[in-house]
Amino acid sequence: MSDPTKRFSNRVDDYVRYRPRYPSAVVDLLESSCGLTRDWVVADVGSGTGIFSEMLLRLGCRVYGVEPNREMREAGERLLAGHPGFVSVDGRAEATTLPGASVDLVTAGQAFHWFDRARSRAEFVRILKPGGWVALVWNKRRKSGTPMNAAYERLLLKYAVDYHSVDHETVTDEMIAAFFHPQEMQQRSFEQPRRLDYRTLEGYMRSASYAPPPGHPAYEPMLAELRSLFEAVQTDGVATLEYDTKVYLGPL
Repeated sequence: MSDPTKRFSNRVDDYVRYRPRYPSAVVDLLESSCGLTRDWVVADVGSGTGIFSEMLLRLGCRVYGVEPNREMREAGERLLAGHPGFVSVDGRAEATTLPGASVDLVTAGQAFHWFDRARSRAEFVRILKPGGWVALVWNKRRKSGTPMNAAYERLLLKYAVDYHSVDHETVTDEMIAAFFHPQEMQQRSFEQPRRLDYRTLEGYMRSASYAPPPGHPAYEPMLAELRSLFEAVQTDGVATLEYDTKVYLGPL
C-alpha cells in the first residue's frame, strides 16, 4: 500500500466538494452517551479537510484537527478559518504531538482504518484525560440492496486500483471491539440516503483514494460507465446512494 498519509494529496478539491457529511444525530449521540458539551476539548484525528471537526466547532468545542497530509490539512485550515476554537496540528494518530491528558474526546471520522491500531491506541490513552472517550465514525456506502448501490460497487470492483486493500470494511467490528477492550464499546447506526446529480456522483468517485486518477488508462472508461449507470437509474436528474453512518464509542 502507498503511504496512506499522501493518498489524498491530489484529490483535495473533490474531497471538499463531494464527500458526504455526517448526520447531526452523531453529535446528539455524543452528547447523550458520553456527556459531550461545548466546554470539551476534542482531538479530531485524521481530520482531513475538517468535515467532522466543523460539527464539533459549531457546538462550541475547542478542536485540535490532527492531520498528516499537508494538502488536506491546509484545506481544513482555510475552510475552518472562521472558527476561533480550531487548532490545526501537523501530526498523526500514532504521534499527535498533543500534551498528555489534554483532551476529553478523541474522534476519527472516515480515518481509523488508516491507523496502526496498537500504536494509535497507546497515543489516545496518553492524550486523553482520565475518563475520556473515543468515537470512531464512518459513512459506509451500502454495497447492495438497490440497483444503484449494487452497480456502483461492481464499477469499483472493475476499475478501482487497490480497492480491497484500503476499503474501510477491512476493519471489522471485532477488530474495533478489541481496540476498546477491556472497556465496553457502544455501537450505533444511522441511515443516510444521499441524493446525487451526476456532477456530484462523479466528484464523489474521483475523491476516493482508490479511484484511477486523470491520465490513468482506466479513468475515462470508468467515467463513461459511471455516466451510463447514472442514466439508467436516475429520476429527474437525481440518483440515490444509500449509506449507513456507523459510530463506535467508548472509553479506553
